Amino acid sequence: MVATAHRGPRVNALPGAVADLAVLESPVFGDDRGLFREWFRASALGADAGFRVAQANLSVSAHNVVRGLHYSLADEGQAKLVTCAQGAVDDVIVDIRLGSPTFGALAVVPLAAEAGRSVYLPAGVAHGFVVRSASATLVYLLSSPYNAAVELEIDPFDPEIGVPWDLDGEPVLSAKDAAAPTLAQRRAAGQLPTYGGAPGR
Repeated sequence: MVATAHRGPRVNALPGAVADLAVLESPVFGDDRGLFREWFRASALGADAGFRVAQANLSVSAHNVVRGLHYSLADEGQAKLVTCAQGAVDDVIVDIRLGSPTFGALAVVPLAAEAGRSVYLPAGVAHGFVVRSASATLVYLLSSPYNAAVELEIDPFDPEIGVPWDLDGEPVLSAKDAAAPTLAQRRAAGQLPTYGGAPGR
């Protein structure tokens, strides 16, 4: 895809999906050298988003790797902006925020290096992805730094959530994700975030 005019990302809501989730579309400039895109501009999210970058992460994963579903109970919340820098993934977002108007809803957003798409995840949602290409590189901007004590995971194959993982073989999981509790177990343990607030206890 070759764009004709340089401009920053455009933000689109996903009607009927997870509350406050947004997809950012930005032009991709390609030529015989490769491609260029501007995948983040603070002003594109608007003043209301209040998104401030505290940490940047990069992950490289092989085909059929499933990472997630991960979330944070950080007191300050942890919003994320995610894009695919190489390869292709299906990005999965699940609303696990108690009191959210879309609690239990999920969205699957295809991300690919050449597609010019990024996803803004509001604080408190669970996030995961499956790699569709031979390998994939994801980059994340986080609004709060990683804190192992409040980083949790939910079984990515929890039937209550029902993520439609598009796999063409056995999924590749970390031991931690493979042993993750279900959404119901996290809820019973008081380990879910609340919509617009602190973790539900």
